[in-house]
Amino acid sequence: MDKSQLVRTTTDETVGDDGGRRLAVDQVERVLDTVFGTVDRPGVIAGALKEGETVTLGSFGSFHGENGTAAFRPGKALTEFLHDETS
Repeated sequence: MDKSQLVRTTTDETVGDDGGRRLAVDQVERVLDTVFGTVDRPGVIAGALKEGETVTLGSFGSFHGENGTAAFRPGKALTEFLHDETS
């Protein structure tokens, strides 16, 4: 899945259970650019890693720095989902 597919899919998934208004494509793209960064500027995750912080996204997993390189450690819920172990 590339960035444009991620933006489109995320936009489609933001419709509320009540059929309420969804986020606009440009809003989702702006959030993703802010979190993950662009060619022109780093995102908040990269900034936090550079400062030596770990960024934890609930049970999805965490990003951390490892010898000057970004690393991702999947969380329990993501691992269980990928192994079809969720109920």
